[in-house]
Amino acid sequence: MRILGIDLGSRSVKLIVYQDGEPVFRRLFDTVSFYRHYSKTADGGLVLDFDRILPGPVDKMVSTGYGRNNAKVQGAEVITELKAHALGAVFQTGIEDFVLLDIGGQDSKVMLVKKGRISDMVLNDKCAASSGRYLENMATLLDISLENLTAHYTDPVKLNSTCAVFAESELIGYVSEGQDIHRLCAGVNYSLFNRIRPILDRFHSDRIVLVGGVAFNKAFRYYVERECGFKEVIVPPYPQFNGAIGCCCHAGNK
Repeated sequence: MRILGIDLGSRSVKLIVYQDGEPVFRRLFDTVSFYRHYSKTADGGLVLDFDRILPGPVDKMVSTGYGRNNAKVQGAEVITELKAHALGAVFQTGIEDFVLLDIGGQDSKVMLVKKGRISDMVLNDKCAASSGRYLENMATLLDISLENLTAHYTDPVKLNSTCAVFAESELIGYVSEGQDIHRLCAGVNYSLFNRIRPILDRFHSDRIVLVGGVAFNKAFRYYVERECGFKEVIVPPYPQFNGAIGCCCHAGNK
Protein backbone atom coordinates (compact mmCIF):
# COMPACT_ATOMS: atom_id res chain seq x y z
CA MET A 1 0.00 0.00 0.00
CA ARG A 2 1.24 3.49 -0.92
CA ILE A 3 0.31 6.23 1.55
CA LEU A 4 0.76 9.96 0.96
CA GLY A 5 1.28 12.29 3.91
CA ILE A 6 0.74 16.01 3.33
CA ASP A 7 1.83 18.76 5.75
CA LEU A 8 0.50 22.15 4.61
CA GLY A 9 2.79 24.49 6.52
CA SER A 10 2.71 28.28 6.60
CA ARG A 11 6.16 28.54 4.99
CA SER A 12 6.56 25.18 3.25
CA VAL A 13 4.50 22.22 2.09
CA LYS A 14 5.94 18.77 2.78
CA LEU A 15 4.89 15.61 0.92
CA ILE A 16 6.11 12.09 1.65
CA VAL A 17 5.03 8.70 0.34
CA TYR A 18 5.48 5.50 2.32
CA GLN A 19 5.20 2.04 0.84
CA ASP A 20 5.39 -1.05 3.03
CA GLY A 21 6.74 1.03 5.91
CA GLU A 22 9.54 2.69 3.94
CA PRO A 23 9.76 6.21 2.46
CA VAL A 24 9.86 6.04 -1.35
CA PHE A 25 9.34 9.73 -2.15
CA ARG A 26 9.60 13.06 -0.36
CA ARG A 27 9.53 16.63 -1.57
CA LEU A 28 9.41 20.10 0.00
CA PHE A 29 7.81 23.13 -1.65
CA ASP A 30 7.57 26.82 -0.84
CA THR A 31 3.94 27.23 0.27
CA VAL A 32 2.99 30.09 -2.03
CA SER A 33 4.68 28.48 -5.02
CA PHE A 34 2.97 25.16 -4.27
CA TYR A 35 -0.53 26.65 -4.21
CA ARG A 36 0.18 28.74 -7.29
CA HIS A 37 1.66 26.04 -9.52
CA TYR A 38 0.33 22.69 -8.32
CA SER A 39 -3.21 23.24 -7.10
CA LYS A 40 -6.61 24.68 -7.94
CA THR A 41 -9.82 25.12 -5.98
CA ALA A 42 -12.91 23.16 -6.93
CA ASP A 43 -16.10 22.33 -5.00
CA GLY A 44 -14.78 23.91 -1.82
CA GLY A 45 -11.62 21.84 -1.77
CA LEU A 46 -8.05 21.84 -3.02
CA VAL A 47 -7.32 19.70 -6.08
CA LEU A 48 -3.64 18.85 -6.40
CA ASP A 49 -1.94 18.07 -9.70
CA PHE A 50 -0.53 14.74 -8.58
CA ASP A 51 0.60 13.85 -12.10
CA ARG A 52 3.16 16.66 -11.84
CA ILE A 53 3.99 16.13 -8.16
CA LEU A 54 4.17 12.40 -7.47
CA PRO A 55 6.02 9.58 -9.25
CA GLY A 56 2.90 7.40 -9.26
CA PRO A 57 -0.56 6.81 -7.76
CA VAL A 58 -1.25 6.40 -4.04
CA ASP A 59 -3.87 4.37 -2.19
CA LYS A 60 -4.49 6.71 0.77
CA MET A 61 -3.93 10.37 1.58
CA VAL A 62 -3.86 12.12 4.97
CA SER A 63 -3.18 15.84 5.44
CA THR A 64 -2.34 18.12 8.34
CA GLY A 65 -0.68 21.44 8.99
CA TYR A 66 -1.26 25.15 9.21
CA GLY A 67 -3.40 25.18 6.07
CA ARG A 68 -5.38 21.97 6.59
CA ASN A 69 -8.69 23.75 7.28
CA ASN A 70 -8.25 26.62 4.83
CA ALA A 71 -7.12 24.33 2.02
CA LYS A 72 -8.76 20.93 2.36
CA VAL A 73 -7.23 18.47 -0.05
CA GLN A 74 -9.92 16.56 -1.89
CA GLY A 75 -9.71 12.85 -1.15
CA ALA A 76 -7.51 13.27 1.93
CA GLU A 77 -8.40 12.59 5.55
CA VAL A 78 -7.49 15.49 7.88
CA ILE A 79 -5.82 15.14 11.29
CA THR A 80 -4.49 17.78 13.70
CA GLU A 81 -0.89 18.94 13.68
CA LEU A 82 -0.40 17.80 17.25
CA LYS A 83 -1.46 14.24 16.50
CA ALA A 84 0.57 14.13 13.30
CA HIS A 85 3.76 15.33 14.96
CA ALA A 86 3.41 12.99 17.94
CA LEU A 87 2.84 9.98 15.66
CA GLY A 88 5.71 11.00 13.39
CA ALA A 89 8.16 11.47 16.27
CA VAL A 90 7.29 8.12 17.86
CA PHE A 91 7.68 6.38 14.50
CA GLN A 92 10.97 8.07 13.60
CA THR A 93 12.67 7.68 16.98
CA GLY A 94 11.22 4.39 18.18
CA ILE A 95 10.66 5.86 21.67
CA GLU A 96 7.38 6.71 23.40
CA ASP A 97 8.29 9.08 26.26
CA PHE A 98 9.78 12.49 25.47
CA VAL A 99 9.24 16.22 25.11
CA LEU A 100 8.53 17.18 21.50
CA LEU A 101 9.42 20.65 20.20
CA ASP A 102 8.25 21.89 16.82
CA ILE A 103 9.13 25.45 15.85
CA GLY A 104 7.14 26.20 12.73
CA GLY A 105 7.13 29.14 10.37
CA GLN A 106 4.52 31.05 12.37
CA ASP A 107 4.19 29.26 15.72
CA SER A 108 5.90 26.93 18.16
CA LYS A 109 4.52 23.81 19.83
CA VAL A 110 5.83 21.92 22.84
CA MET A 111 4.25 18.58 23.70
CA LEU A 112 4.82 16.07 26.47
CA VAL A 113 4.46 12.60 25.00
CA LYS A 114 3.97 9.64 27.35
CA LYS A 115 3.48 6.08 26.17
CA GLY A 116 3.18 7.38 22.63
CA ARG A 117 0.35 9.81 23.38
CA ILE A 118 0.21 13.53 24.10
CA SER A 119 -0.37 14.14 27.79
CA ASP A 120 0.16 17.92 27.82
CA MET A 121 1.06 20.70 25.38
CA VAL A 122 1.64 24.42 24.97
CA LEU A 123 1.08 26.29 21.71
CA ASN A 124 2.60 29.74 21.14
CA ASP A 125 1.15 31.43 18.06
CA LYS A 126 0.93 34.99 19.41
CA CYS A 127 4.37 36.30 18.53
CA ALA A 128 6.63 35.87 15.51
CA ALA A 129 9.68 36.07 17.78
CA SER A 130 9.05 32.44 18.78
CA SER A 131 8.88 31.11 15.23
CA GLY A 132 11.13 30.14 12.37
CA ARG A 133 10.06 33.26 10.48
CA TYR A 134 11.94 35.30 13.09
CA LEU A 135 15.22 33.65 12.07
CA GLU A 136 14.48 34.21 8.39
CA ASN A 137 13.81 37.91 8.93
CA MET A 138 16.94 38.37 11.05
CA ALA A 139 19.10 36.61 8.44
CA THR A 140 17.71 38.96 5.79
CA LEU A 141 18.41 41.96 8.01
CA LEU A 142 22.02 40.83 8.51
CA ASP A 143 22.34 40.00 4.79
CA ILE A 144 23.57 36.45 5.41
CA SER A 145 22.20 32.99 4.68
CA LEU A 146 20.01 31.24 7.22
CA GLU A 147 22.53 28.38 7.34
CA ASN A 148 25.30 30.82 8.24
CA LEU A 149 23.17 32.52 10.88
CA THR A 150 22.33 29.30 12.70
CA ALA A 151 25.94 28.12 12.94
CA HIS A 152 26.96 30.68 15.60
CA TYR A 153 26.36 30.32 19.34
CA THR A 154 29.34 31.77 21.28
CA ASP A 155 29.32 35.13 23.08
CA PRO A 156 25.85 36.25 21.95
CA VAL A 157 24.77 39.88 22.16
CA LYS A 158 21.69 40.42 24.33
CA LEU A 159 18.40 40.95 22.52
CA ASN A 160 15.99 41.70 25.34
CA SER A 161 12.84 42.61 23.42
CA THR A 162 10.03 40.08 23.50
CA CYS A 163 8.65 41.49 20.23
CA ALA A 164 10.16 40.52 16.87
CA VAL A 165 9.87 44.07 15.53
CA PHE A 166 11.62 45.63 18.53
CA ALA A 167 14.28 42.91 18.45
CA GLU A 168 15.07 43.95 14.88
CA SER A 169 15.58 47.51 16.10
CA GLU A 170 17.91 46.25 18.82
CA LEU A 171 19.89 44.27 16.28
CA ILE A 172 20.21 47.29 13.98
CA GLY A 173 21.57 49.23 16.97
CA TYR A 174 24.27 46.60 17.50
CA VAL A 175 25.14 46.67 13.80
CA SER A 176 25.58 50.45 13.93
CA GLU A 177 27.95 49.99 16.88
CA GLY A 178 30.13 47.69 14.77
CA GLN A 179 29.50 44.50 16.74
CA ASP A 180 31.02 41.32 15.32
CA ILE A 181 28.69 39.44 12.96
CA HIS A 182 29.29 36.16 14.81
CA ARG A 183 28.04 37.69 18.09
CA LEU A 184 25.03 39.15 16.32
CA CYS A 185 24.10 35.75 14.85
CA ALA A 186 24.57 34.07 18.22
CA GLY A 187 22.38 36.74 19.80
CA VAL A 188 19.56 36.02 17.37
CA ASN A 189 19.77 32.28 18.02
CA TYR A 190 19.92 32.69 21.78
CA SER A 191 16.99 35.09 21.81
CA LEU A 192 14.84 32.48 20.05
CA PHE A 193 15.94 29.82 22.54
CA ASN A 194 15.31 32.18 25.46
CA ARG A 195 11.69 32.66 24.40
CA ILE A 196 11.09 28.92 24.10
CA ARG A 197 12.95 27.90 27.26
CA PRO A 198 10.22 28.84 29.80
CA ILE A 199 7.86 26.48 27.98
CA LEU A 200 10.44 23.68 27.91
CA ASP A 201 11.03 24.13 31.65
CA ARG A 202 7.38 23.27 32.31
CA PHE A 203 7.82 19.69 31.15
CA HIS A 204 10.03 17.03 32.71
CA SER A 205 11.56 14.25 30.66
CA ASP A 206 14.99 12.78 30.02
CA ARG A 207 14.63 13.25 26.27
CA ILE A 208 13.63 15.99 23.89
CA VAL A 209 12.88 15.45 20.21
CA LEU A 210 13.36 18.42 17.87
CA VAL A 211 11.36 18.56 14.64
CA GLY A 212 10.72 21.19 12.00
CA GLY A 213 13.28 23.33 10.21
CA VAL A 214 14.75 24.71 13.44
CA ALA A 215 15.97 21.19 14.27
CA PHE A 216 18.79 21.96 11.81
CA ASN A 217 19.80 25.04 13.85
CA LYS A 218 23.14 24.03 15.39
CA ALA A 219 23.16 26.94 17.81
CA PHE A 220 19.64 26.23 19.08
CA ARG A 221 20.52 22.56 19.68
CA TYR A 222 23.66 23.67 21.55
CA TYR A 223 21.64 25.87 23.91
CA VAL A 224 19.08 23.12 24.55
CA GLU A 225 21.82 20.60 25.33
CA ARG A 226 23.75 22.99 27.59
CA GLU A 227 20.98 24.73 29.52
CA CYS A 228 17.82 22.60 29.65
CA GLY A 229 19.00 19.51 31.52
CA PHE A 230 17.85 16.89 29.03
CA LYS A 231 19.98 13.77 29.00
CA GLU A 232 19.34 13.26 25.31
CA VAL A 233 18.54 15.70 22.49
CA ILE A 234 17.23 13.80 19.47
CA VAL A 235 16.83 14.98 15.90
CA PRO A 236 15.01 12.32 13.82
CA PRO A 237 16.11 11.43 10.29
CA TYR A 238 13.54 13.68 8.58
CA PRO A 239 12.67 16.49 11.02
CA GLN A 240 11.02 18.76 8.46
CA PHE A 241 8.81 15.94 7.22
CA ASN A 242 7.75 14.78 10.68
CA GLY A 243 4.15 15.99 10.36
CA ALA A 244 3.74 14.38 6.94
CA ILE A 245 5.25 11.15 8.28
CA GLY A 246 2.74 11.22 11.14
CA CYS A 247 -0.04 11.42 8.56
CA CYS A 248 1.26 8.23 6.94
CA CYS A 249 1.44 6.56 10.37
CA HIS A 250 -2.20 7.45 11.03
CA ALA A 251 -3.29 5.92 7.73
CA GLY A 252 -1.13 2.85 8.32
CA ASN A 253 -2.50 2.34 11.82
CA LYS A 254 -6.06 2.49 10.55
